[in-house]
Amino acid sequence: MRIYERPDFGGQMMEFMDDCPSVYDRFRYRDIHSCQVMDGYWTFYEHPNYRGRQNFQGRHYECSSDCADLSPYFSRCNSIRIESDWWVLYEKPNYMGYQYVLTRGEYPDYQRWMGFNDNIWSCRTYPYYRGGSYRMRIYERPDFGGQMMEFMDDCPSVYDRFRYRDIHSCHVMDGYWIFYEHPNYRGRQYFMRPGEYRRYSDWGGYSSTVGSFRRMRDF
Repeated sequence: MRIYERPDFGGQMMEFMDDCPSVYDRFRYRDIHSCQVMDGYWTFYEHPNYRGRQNFQGRHYECSSDCADLSPYFSRCNSIRIESDWWVLYEKPNYMGYQYVLTRGEYPDYQRWMGFNDNIWSCRTYPYYRGGSYRMRIYERPDFGGQMMEFMDDCPSVYDRFRYRDIHSCHVMDGYWIFYEHPNYRGRQYFMRPGEYRRYSDWGGYSSTVGSFRRMRDF
């Protein structure tokens, strides 16, 4: 990773391949205005020695129902504690952008909920599904056309079972499900509740690519 003194990769630059408990001691500047990450995943902290607004510190907001705009309550979200039910968090207001499906537990930094960034601007809550059955049909083409396959269990690789990398429409009959962009439950997430989805945009998808999916349980 390379960090820069000024915006747009200007000013002093320093490249790092290891952890840094104090930016000032090594970089001689307290601020980083731009950054290029070449390899791996990194976490920035507000203070030296890996301290700051993660791990349930700083301003907090308690939410018990759906909220279409969280911006009045905080400017970024770096840790979350879920005490009951399932929650779907959204990167943008009005339930738009990246989706993150969370169950009860503690998430001390956004990487724990597979976040792409610390932006959480809206959220929805869903009660635990008490039914015993899960059933969903996926289709090769929009409007329930082409090849169809019915699932009642998790699928770590859509291509291995469906022989297609894309799902263009879907009918969820029972239970809550999560679509993932890549195999083995990685990448963008899409929350699927019972209903008909005639095209991938109906579930908020940016494309028809679905690499895996699983039942929404207390995992």
